Amino acid sequence: MSNTAKAEPGPRSRTGFTPRQRRKVGIGGQYVALVAVAILAITMVDWERIQVNFFNVDMLGEVWPELFTVGLVNTVIYTVSGYTLGFLLGLLIAVMRLSALRLNRILAHGYIEIFRGVPALLVFLILAFGLPIAMPGRELPFPPFGTVALALGLVSAAYMAETFRAGIQAVPKGQVEAARSLGMSAPRAMITIVLPQAIRIVIPPLTNELILLFKDSSLVFAIGITAGTADLSKIGNDLATEHSNSTPFVLAGLTYLLITIPLGYLVRRLEARQAKAR
Repeated sequence: MSNTAKAEPGPRSRTGFTPRQRRKVGIGGQYVALVAVAILAITMVDWERIQVNFFNVDMLGEVWPELFTVGLVNTVIYTVSGYTLGFLLGLLIAVMRLSALRLNRILAHGYIEIFRGVPALLVFLILAFGLPIAMPGRELPFPPFGTVALALGLVSAAYMAETFRAGIQAVPKGQVEAARSLGMSAPRAMITIVLPQAIRIVIPPLTNELILLFKDSSLVFAIGITAGTADLSKIGNDLATEHSNSTPFVLAGLTYLLITIPLGYLVRRLEARQAKAR
């Protein structure tokens, strides 16, 4: 007779099921409910009207080239220019936020709180309409690209500054102390030792900020742009109004997804790589 005791099953409830069996029944019930809802939705929807109004294949030839050659190109220009400005300004504000000088810390903190607290649309409107009133006869260079780049840069810099600050504080202080002991000045140690490591640490959230900025570029509609400077959402909306059909707007959304989904996948890969490196 074997001395090995057999594993006793878990305690059963009044229904006669063990906890493991109850869990399986619960999961199965959720699948059944989801399938039932899906079947109900499929039978209730008028698929022919959806195809005609949202996925009209006959309109592709008229809509697709303009979305790519004008809308996507302008959206990328707005995003890259705003991101570049936000990156540089955010890095400067992060350094000021950690400065030994109290005035720098106050200014940086005030900037971050203001531009994270107000809607991005308000920043667009102030730069497009408030600035010409405050400074008559003056305008930002390369309108509307300069206005959009500055608006996106000012808003994104506030968020990037906090991201950079977290990255700088994540760098071990011992490295800075070692650099100072070798005769490096504090600014040189920050530039050559701390910032390169901090930037590598915060690459995933910075990439995520790029995704958010790509979508926020759609706010350009608020400043009154021409057909040649319109972004994806503006062109999609104009074409949908012109043809009395929502297909252009749907295609504009799908074009956004062509950019944001790969970037989102990249963010997850970078985060996984950093987690593995730790």
